[in-house]
Amino acid sequence: MNLFSDIRTVVIASLEALVAEGVLPEGLDFSNVSVEPPRDPAHGDMATNAAMVLAKPAKMKPRDIADALAVKLTADGRVALVDVAGPGFLNLRLETDVWAGVVLAALEKGTAFGRSTMGAGRKVNVEYVSANPTGPLHVGHTRGAVFGDALASLLDYAGYAVTREYYINDGGAQVDVLARSVYLRYLEAHGQEVAFEDGTYPGDYLVEVGEALKAKVGDAYVGKGEDVWLQEVRAFSTDAMMDLIRADLASLGVEMDVFYSEKSLYGTGQIEAAIAELKAKDLIYRGTLEPPKGKLPEDWEPREQTLFRSTAHGDDVDRPIQKSDGAWTYFAPDIAYHYDKVNRGFDELIDVLGADHGGYVKRMKAAVSAMSDGRVPLDIKLTQLVRLFKNGEPFKMSKRAGTFVTLRDVVDLVGADVTRFVMLTRKQDAPLDFDFAKVLEQSKDNPVFYVQYAHARVCSVLRKAEAEGWDISDAALAKVDLSGNTHEAELKLASKLAEWPRLVEIAGRTNEPHRIAFYLYELAGELHALWNRGNDVVELRFLQDSAAASLPKIALARATAIVISAGLGILGVAPAEEMR
Repeated sequence: MNLFSDIRTVVIASLEALVAEGVLPEGLDFSNVSVEPPRDPAHGDMATNAAMVLAKPAKMKPRDIADALAVKLTADGRVALVDVAGPGFLNLRLETDVWAGVVLAALEKGTAFGRSTMGAGRKVNVEYVSANPTGPLHVGHTRGAVFGDALASLLDYAGYAVTREYYINDGGAQVDVLARSVYLRYLEAHGQEVAFEDGTYPGDYLVEVGEALKAKVGDAYVGKGEDVWLQEVRAFSTDAMMDLIRADLASLGVEMDVFYSEKSLYGTGQIEAAIAELKAKDLIYRGTLEPPKGKLPEDWEPREQTLFRSTAHGDDVDRPIQKSDGAWTYFAPDIAYHYDKVNRGFDELIDVLGADHGGYVKRMKAAVSAMSDGRVPLDIKLTQLVRLFKNGEPFKMSKRAGTFVTLRDVVDLVGADVTRFVMLTRKQDAPLDFDFAKVLEQSKDNPVFYVQYAHARVCSVLRKAEAEGWDISDAALAKVDLSGNTHEAELKLASKLAEWPRLVEIAGRTNEPHRIAFYLYELAGELHALWNRGNDVVELRFLQDSAAASLPKIALARATAIVISAGLGILGVAPAEEMR
């Protein structure tokens, strides 16, 4: 049940009737007509922009369209009042029994209330985290992991067929550095003193890997050259790091459907096949690039390279894919990887990357556009940095990794649920301040507590009602007469519930799961406001003297808990049954 969509259908039908009657001209495009909550709730329950967006193409005054449309809309039984404001704004007030219908729909459908068919089963690949397999995940990866996982859950809820994917960057020189670092720990496990030179990974997390390598091969590699052990240690170290990364992700509640190895692209013809596809479209050529912006001519050494004509698909400059020595640039395997995604039949691709990948966006979008002939859209979401604080002061934690705070450090300190919710309290492209004191604070200023407290309050009401012997099952509550829930605070809570299906579709359409966290905070606020009003107005309390008086209130509370639970489920957060 999407009440806003239902009322928009009424608006469109009314406009079509006005066209049929000759009030509006034929051929108008109604696609930009919307129905949404008004900016000021005092103006009504819903507002439509119909008169404003149709005035120019209809060659009419907005007010004239609004007046005619208002007459049509008032004929619908759900519309109590239509107010034409200003030059032609239309504000609608709905009958109170409409809100009762929203509550009953939530009780009947449970956490499926708000699920959408918008995605129509389209296959979407969400790639996220994709950290180099050289160490444990750090706090920056944490934000990308939470964002990507919540986005995948949101899209699933909105009707898409979602694949969660991790791209293992195991094809570059950094994995050789990892192998050399593990080899040093291996020698250390044999009692040798070692020195970690600049460029190696000195973190303690490699101690166990070095010991595990010793347990596997004994002293077979001691005193031997890289030609003997590098490839084997490289594979061993990568596997060990991916085991560590999988465990880190699991601690956060993140599970991937696919782990895709970059190394699998080399020596298998897959890079060559992707480049051949682009060459067949006349998008690969030999050429010389202009000097980068800011470079003086004498600082620039022009050289002929193999280039991808990415400017043909929206990029600023063409991009090298092969070096002068014949080796692939880092961009080439990325092209091949996305070519494989396209060939796997995905209808949409989403990459979640760190803020330092800003220069990667246009070139990768150009490559996917070229390989799919514009059929497969690629959305790249960049996640900004996380700044750690405690009581408002920069917070430094012990760094087992040697150089950074790990995902596991954060989860161990505040828990997975708090970590996930807080990471979604800002849009992903805005910096996030993570204050370890505030995220555990029990106050309205802590959004995760505020939302969890709302759910726990409802659970407390349900436990007390159950102790009275009342049937508070969703099936029973869905049959309760809600006509008595007419107080302004009750109607505000029910109207906020009505926004949930619309919010899911907006968040899914824009790939913005933070909208779910924002909405849950607002919904919790309406529940808490109603609860607090009950301190002064006895008739508003959820528990009254009898079942007949209580159950309509309990039904509204339970519907709120259902939506909170569904929203937290998208965010990957378990709803609290009680607060401790």
